Amino acid sequence: MKSLKASGNKFSDEHYQLEVIESHRNEDGEFVSFQSKLEPIGLFPLKPTEIEIFQINVGKMCNQTCKHCHVDAGPDRKEIMTKETMKQCLQIIYENDSIHTVDLTGGAPEMNPEFRWFVEEITKLGKNVIVRCNLTIILANKKYYDLPEFFKAHNIEVVSSLPYFNAARTDSQRGNGVFEKSIKALQMLNDVGYGKEGSGLTLNLVYNPAGAFLPSDQMTLQSEFKKQLSDKYNIVFNELFTITNLPVSRFLEYLIRTENYDEYMENLIAAFNPSAAENVMCRNTISVGWDGYLYDCDFNQMLDLKIENGKAMHVSNYNADFLKKRNIIINEHCFGCTAGAGSSCGGATA
Repeated sequence: MKSLKASGNKFSDEHYQLEVIESHRNEDGEFVSFQSKLEPIGLFPLKPTEIEIFQINVGKMCNQTCKHCHVDAGPDRKEIMTKETMKQCLQIIYENDSIHTVDLTGGAPEMNPEFRWFVEEITKLGKNVIVRCNLTIILANKKYYDLPEFFKAHNIEVVSSLPYFNAARTDSQRGNGVFEKSIKALQMLNDVGYGKEGSGLTLNLVYNPAGAFLPSDQMTLQSEFKKQLSDKYNIVFNELFTITNLPVSRFLEYLIRTENYDEYMENLIAAFNPSAAENVMCRNTISVGWDGYLYDCDFNQMLDLKIENGKAMHVSNYNADFLKKRNIIINEHCFGCTAGAGSSCGGATA
């Protein structure tokens, strides 16, 4: 297939993105669907195992504009979850014992004005809370300087992106000066006990490749990150999660602009791993958009592939029985979660 070219600002248009994703053909001109890979291993239709993780995007506003961001977040984004929608989420979390973890994401979730109230209310329900902190938000404004202490007070699991252990690769992906601020923020988290053995305070890092290739072995990278960050900056952390970049939003734009789209899709398809498919995150996770609509995962959320039960499902008409029995919506971007060792918000799956 002739490589697609970026034209205008179409990458915020979910329908355009799906057209691009569905247009891929292999070298023989054949369309290879994700469904065709699931059928021989008995995974189609893809079904949930249990709803254990409630992942909530509390807004697309962010203090950074990262090149790989599938949320297309940034300082100019105004989409923000309201307190009323948060209350509806809390009711669902309270009523469903199978949900043991609430995963708060954004944008920078801390920029939602109701963020701290929301965290406090979730922890009152006895749930594990994950906050996907971009690190630099801690230093963005004085009102965020105490975030490490706030996280500690509520025993929050902190998950933070760090593309690499040097400035050049980190700043090229996330912006000038980001590495230096990230290191300072990690040291602040370490100072209150995060990542330290016996503290009970979990600090995990996330690695996304900087280009059109799959991440290396997770354990190998983790060992290298731990050594480099410890030796150079006296920083410690618990685990490193490797996450494959899916062909969505800004990364899709990058692939098309650099004429890497076809090759990248071929690599994802060729690396399909049945074990990774068995453990994709959409099987135990529900993703909630900033406006309260429900999705199978946050990638489907960015493509506006809403869960439907007669109509688009919202937190206001949450139906746990239906969600446990539903068919998960799949498309060709799903190859990103099943390539190689697999990819989820918790890192490799196989």
